[in-house]
Amino acid sequence: MPSTIRTTTLPSGEAVPVLGQGTWKMGEDFSRHADEVNALKLGLDLGMTLIDTAEMYASGGAEEVVADAIAGRRDEVFLVSKVLPSNASRIGVPAACDRSLRHLRTDRIDLYLLHWPGSLPLAETVEAFDALKKAGKIRHWGVSNFDTHEMEELVSLPAGDSVQTNQILYNLSQRGPEFDLAPWSRQRGIPLMAYSPVDQGVLARNTTLEAIAARHNATAAQLALAWLMAQDGVIAIPKAGRQEHIRQNVAALDIELTSEDSAEIDRAFPPPTRKRGLQMI
Repeated sequence: MPSTIRTTTLPSGEAVPVLGQGTWKMGEDFSRHADEVNALKLGLDLGMTLIDTAEMYASGGAEEVVADAIAGRRDEVFLVSKVLPSNASRIGVPAACDRSLRHLRTDRIDLYLLHWPGSLPLAETVEAFDALKKAGKIRHWGVSNFDTHEMEELVSLPAGDSVQTNQILYNLSQRGPEFDLAPWSRQRGIPLMAYSPVDQGVLARNTTLEAIAARHNATAAQLALAWLMAQDGVIAIPKAGRQEHIRQNVAALDIELTSEDSAEIDRAFPPPTRKRGLQMI
């Protein structure tokens, strides 16, 4: 892994890059397949070895894009996928995992997440995750879109404290997690994995960020990404379907925000002063 890619540590002790690659909306249009595969390959070349996907993305199509990107280099990759809450039963989890393994053309998933809280008993999902670990089909498990009270319920369950991450919507437009979820997670050494780090492109057009970014010869999107990666215990997983975009994301690692930058950002995007419900998209 290139030295430019900083890492954070999972509760298991395993180090993972703070900048990974998201795949939401990949695999939906086959005319973009080659570009998406080549972008992910370049990301791996540049040290973004964490790739996040899900069974929901293009109904397995994104996992198939990932399979083509990691072919012949599986051992370089920290592979993350997700199970839908409707499949999160004792029987549904292993069936969903097997489908994802077939799509990904691999024998194991490094980190398997429950995509969001559902109606099935959480204890049953954790039990199924634990069984998959023992079978060697997944190495770790975690959750996604869990608010603080849901995390507290999770860690109180048998084996629930084996959770490795919580993937959430977190960016400058959505700073709500900083009030309670982020401190709770840091205290327990559970990294947050931030999806939609540039707010689906909205932050890339923000004039305040553009002005600050200009001081760093960077773009507003790169600044938003740099701010997120500067937060303790946060992994950013931007989606990039083009190689140029991949290079821009990696370059954001070189941006060092000054105290003046941070103060300006806080004025434009104030941190929360009260509890806000966790948002998701």
